[in-house]
Amino acid sequence: MTAPVRLSVRVIPNAKKTRFDGYREGELVLRLNALPQDGKANKAAIEYIAEFFGVSRSSVLLVSGEKSRHKIFQIVGLQSDVLERKLAGSQP
Repeated sequence: MTAPVRLSVRVIPNAKKTRFDGYREGELVLRLNALPQDGKANKAAIEYIAEFFGVSRSSVLLVSGEKSRHKIFQIVGLQSDVLERKLAGSQP
């Protein structure tokens, strides 16, 4: 069993396209094509992260930052080397 991986993310809502966009101040930047209303951006972030890393939505948990742009997600069932490899391939 793999230990859960934590991902520190800075979310920028209302973007033209949902995508990871490098790092800023030690956080992974996630641009979201969703509004920050009624939890829509959080839901979109969870869905995108799950799809990006190939895990189920229930494997992605928002640990902190529900009402902040600075969020920490926990991903269950993903090895850290897989996470690093996928992120390296997504950088602009």
